Amino acid sequence: MNPQFETLAQESQWWLDIISSRRLGVRRRQRIAQKTLENFRSYYNRGVLHYSKAVAEANGMTAIEWSGHGSAFSDLEGREYIDCLGGYGIYSAGIRHPKIVKAVGDQLQRMPLSSQELLDPLRGALSHLLGELAPGELQNCFFINNGTDAVEGAMKLARLYTGKPGFIACLGGFHGKSYGSLSLMGKAEYRQAFEPLLTDVYFVPFGSADAVEAELRKAEAVGEQIAAVVAEPIQGEAGAIVPPDDYWPRLRELCDRYGVLLIADEVQTGLGRTGRIFGLDHWGVVPDILCLGKALGGGVMPLSAFMSTPRIWKVLEPNPFIHSSTFGGNPLACAAGIAAINVMLEEDLAGQAARSGYYMLERLREIGMRYPELVVEVRGKGLLLGVEFRDTEIGYAVAAGLFRRAVLVAGTLLNAKTIRIEPALNIPIELQDVVLSRLDETLTELMRSPRFVRRNGTGKRHVKKPAAGVVSFGSRRASVVSPRSKATVPAARRLPVSSLRSSRG
Repeated sequence: MNPQFETLAQESQWWLDIISSRRLGVRRRQRIAQKTLENFRSYYNRGVLHYSKAVAEANGMTAIEWSGHGSAFSDLEGREYIDCLGGYGIYSAGIRHPKIVKAVGDQLQRMPLSSQELLDPLRGALSHLLGELAPGELQNCFFINNGTDAVEGAMKLARLYTGKPGFIACLGGFHGKSYGSLSLMGKAEYRQAFEPLLTDVYFVPFGSADAVEAELRKAEAVGEQIAAVVAEPIQGEAGAIVPPDDYWPRLRELCDRYGVLLIADEVQTGLGRTGRIFGLDHWGVVPDILCLGKALGGGVMPLSAFMSTPRIWKVLEPNPFIHSSTFGGNPLACAAGIAAINVMLEEDLAGQAARSGYYMLERLREIGMRYPELVVEVRGKGLLLGVEFRDTEIGYAVAAGLFRRAVLVAGTLLNAKTIRIEPALNIPIELQDVVLSRLDETLTELMRSPRFVRRNGTGKRHVKKPAAGVVSFGSRRASVVSPRSKATVPAARRLPVSSLRSSRG
């Protein structure tokens, strides 16, 4: 064997042995950490190391992600973290949900991928489930691997059906980073290096139906051809921005009036995240094309989809290969999707998200009122929550402080002042209280730091007595005022994360 090939074969076998290992000694763990840093620096993208809290905030010991379950995960050294990032929304059912893992494992023993020639029963089964689950006449599905692919497919379908090239998108919108979806991106930072992107894309402020109407009116007056209006029900990467209640109903009415399609990007909001199965369910609106992703794969397989009505889908039927994918809708991914829908329905993940989201939103707003020097706003629906701070420096400091306290959050991609709180939809109440308590500790620490010390020299703040049912963060130890007894009782103690796994029923 070629000496270089022999070296690579040995290196790959070393990693295969690591993958199959159940226990690792100190020297092996150190070697894994060393190799990981070297590989990221030399072969992947060293810029990741600069931005990663796992490197910058790990107290001199790089945090290497290793295992997880439910709402918690561990690094290579066994340090446990509460996951309030959820892989940017993929872990709606929690990490390694046993039913989803089992479904994928069982299918793996039978047939991992598709021959592409014979009919795959799981692709049909998942299409049926989504077609019956989706609102209105949304019925036909196409499966791919990630959210940006779903948006690309939706754009192609809209152009094919309408014969028009143009799109109206929103400032602050995020739809992916491939060429077409990037053209809809509502922030210059990610667009400029790749210009020119698709033409005939017009941007309006998110939440302003008047601005959409004005753009449609202008397009009609000058003969610009608009295929679709594209928006997220709630803007995720912009910082959990919730539009006015009349926004989506008015978008539906405007699209009908002007003869353009309405595309809802539910890649992040779909399948229970906002407290409803679909984000648009909050407003009773049915789009013409629906994009799904992230949670659709159950946190086990990459899977996304775009859906539409039989009337629109007919343009794909004369040549069903006009839009295709080698790996999209493969048996493993569809097994995960089928199990993810089953878990979502049987465990009422949307209902859990609504209840937990209400609780966390109220408690986060209570905290925000206690730290007006730091916190600007708390917002969101369900368990798609955002806490916006005065500037990006504070936002990073809060995320870093929580990381040091073993809570994983992150800034949103298009608004670094805002940290997202996007945990599993079945996160236990005990873990929610631990997260809230550690956030309070982090903000208290920031207020005592030289940059944020009060100029009056006392450093003391007046804290009102909490109302019944409100978490009190006035002292270092969090407490809850019981609505029934009015007595103050301790909130969740600093319990080991392993004792607070997500419930399964």
